[in-house]
Amino acid sequence: MEKKHLTRQMMGEQAESYPNVLNICARPTPEIYGEYNTNRYNHFSDLGAWHGYYLHQQEAQELYGGFAGPVIIAEEYPVNLSGAVSRLKIFDVNGQEYCWEPEQAEGIYYPGRLVQRYESDVLALTLELVYATNRTAVICATIENKTQAQLQLHLCWEGSIYRQFPKGKETADMGISLRPVSNGVQVEFQGLRHRGYYLTTPENSFRIAHDIAVVTTVSEDGGSYRSTAKQPVCLMAKQSLQTFETQSFTFTAKEMQEQREQTAAIFREGKTYFERAAKRWEDYLEKTFEGHRDIEEKYRRAAVKSMETLMTNWRSAAGAILHDGVVPSMSYQYFIGMWAWDSWKQAVGVSVFNEELAKNNVRALFDYQIMENDPLRPYDKGTIIDCIFYNQNKQRGGDGENWNERNSKPPLAAWAVWNIYLQSKDIDFVTEMYPKLTAYHEWWYTNRDADRNGIVEYGAMVDDANMKTAQDGTAEIDEDAVIEAAAWESGMDNAPRFDKGGKGAEDTGVHVLENKDAGGKVIGYSINQESVDLNAYLYAEKRFLQRMAELLGRQEDAERLERQARFVRDYVNTYMFDEQTGYYYDLQISGDGSRKKLLVNRGKGSEGWIPLWAKLATQDRAERVIQNMLDEEKCNTFVPLGTASKDNPSFAPAKYWRGPVWLDQAMYGVEAMQHYGYQKEARTLAYKIFDHAAGLLGDASIRENYHPLTGEGLHTTNFSWSASALYSLYRNILTGEQTTC
Repeated sequence: MEKKHLTRQMMGEQAESYPNVLNICARPTPEIYGEYNTNRYNHFSDLGAWHGYYLHQQEAQELYGGFAGPVIIAEEYPVNLSGAVSRLKIFDVNGQEYCWEPEQAEGIYYPGRLVQRYESDVLALTLELVYATNRTAVICATIENKTQAQLQLHLCWEGSIYRQFPKGKETADMGISLRPVSNGVQVEFQGLRHRGYYLTTPENSFRIAHDIAVVTTVSEDGGSYRSTAKQPVCLMAKQSLQTFETQSFTFTAKEMQEQREQTAAIFREGKTYFERAAKRWEDYLEKTFEGHRDIEEKYRRAAVKSMETLMTNWRSAAGAILHDGVVPSMSYQYFIGMWAWDSWKQAVGVSVFNEELAKNNVRALFDYQIMENDPLRPYDKGTIIDCIFYNQNKQRGGDGENWNERNSKPPLAAWAVWNIYLQSKDIDFVTEMYPKLTAYHEWWYTNRDADRNGIVEYGAMVDDANMKTAQDGTAEIDEDAVIEAAAWESGMDNAPRFDKGGKGAEDTGVHVLENKDAGGKVIGYSINQESVDLNAYLYAEKRFLQRMAELLGRQEDAERLERQARFVRDYVNTYMFDEQTGYYYDLQISGDGSRKKLLVNRGKGSEGWIPLWAKLATQDRAERVIQNMLDEEKCNTFVPLGTASKDNPSFAPAKYWRGPVWLDQAMYGVEAMQHYGYQKEARTLAYKIFDHAAGLLGDASIRENYHPLTGEGLHTTNFSWSASALYSLYRNILTGEQTTC
């Protein structure tokens, strides 16, 4: 089918080279989720908007004339608002509709733009969608008369909304209805609070507007509508016309008013917004591919898919989220929030092509850094909490259920900030973040060092979620809850090294230790093991903070950090390396630190190569670790560098952190090898990841993790930190020789 669109300039030169790297074709229904509480379809969003769109499936003729969806985020949960909320229908002078057959329809997802084309012998219709703002999508409809005669056409837009959605085994009311508005139609929300599924307020709105005058009628039940153009269109032979439509999803009345004003500007300068979107995405692509050697197209397409995934998961400030950032996956029911270490990883990838988003993704978590005057936990001053959502938790006056302050996350924020600086050269950003990073870094040593030896443990906050009611009615520590929170704090939730019962006769298992301030007050909890990854991350943080201190002229800080780093390096190499197996492990400790046991018995995991990634391992020990990493009976599986080695007694290749390949840890492993002179081997493993992770080089979504033996994609689709890791691997190893550390 011949391509008909606005202009090649407005589409973008490079963007046209990457059509449909991700399959977003859908036939959306009220039942949005497939397996694992994940949207059964992929979709497109941009600019941090809280709604997104699909291309309709070829056979879904009932959706022709519009973009499928949208999917909206009801504060914290995705829901399909419609099958296709606005479909353009075209009639001739006699009222006969021009209909399209499947062979006359085509849908294309270009980077930053959706295109649908319909073409017959008489008419051609092209629909193009981009985002104009973080609340509004704009659609350009181009209608072309292919005949030698003048045509008189009558236009109308039709749509309907879903009124209910599945809630567990039942259905729940969405509390929405349609209302005619000037030149369009509006979805109004009653404001319903279905916990865990759908949260709205009466101020929410979804509004459709047209640049031509229409008359809108709504069905008696408020579930469907028709907007009819007041005047027919006369189209001369071989001529075409364009008309623009906006679709805005907003949370507040103020936002809606702002978008109504913005819509007026869009209708005045419609093409300008398409040109801006094209230029922005051309810039993303240029930054992705500039200065890199030639590489097969399939790997370039995977890099584009990574970028598209990150941009679709971009959410702009809304509710309690004060800065833009990237959520783990807009496809998963419970992932529309921002986690700390997810944000650090995503910022590193995004910093290459969207510096401001990378900066704001870091700021979004630091907006809630605990201060010494915090009303809930002043003793945790400096820390960054696990995750934030649109709604704060009840303790802070909100009504959210996903916001979590019971633990923190691994300390990789300085790594993120330094990588952002390397891309942006923005010293002001480093100046802004340095004291905040320092406070966060120091918190680990005040609140997670049970024996005060300068080596820390994962643990948990003093928080109601980590307590239980004793038989006498008083509150006491819930050891199981604290251990769970400590595992969450590691980010490796169910890894074998956190099994409470331990493994083997000499392993005392996981227990809880109290951390107290100088006055004897409990200010946090640790588990009884010094984790090798945590202390390696902190070593790397010291090195990044040292570079920042030198950049900012803080020489005393730099010297202090140098001394501290040497201490951590020597401790890890002295106590956490096993000569017999040639690997690094966690260290079990007693409460006073007098007894230590190296947890070789719990098996090898990805934590064992983090000392190499952090560059604290000696060359000889690094080579021993790399031998394990390259062993096909251990870590070098079909998709290499899983979270548990094949020879780990707890290896479970499809069970979250007990064997699957998480691409952040795999990236750290590849970079670890690069640091110690194994560039060729590192590149070989990186290519194995791209070649063997199912669907990655096709049009399937990027998954949360992958089966190490089969390559099957596991758990959530469209996962951000996987996308960021793949993007960095593409730039730094497939087409370069750099690392992020």
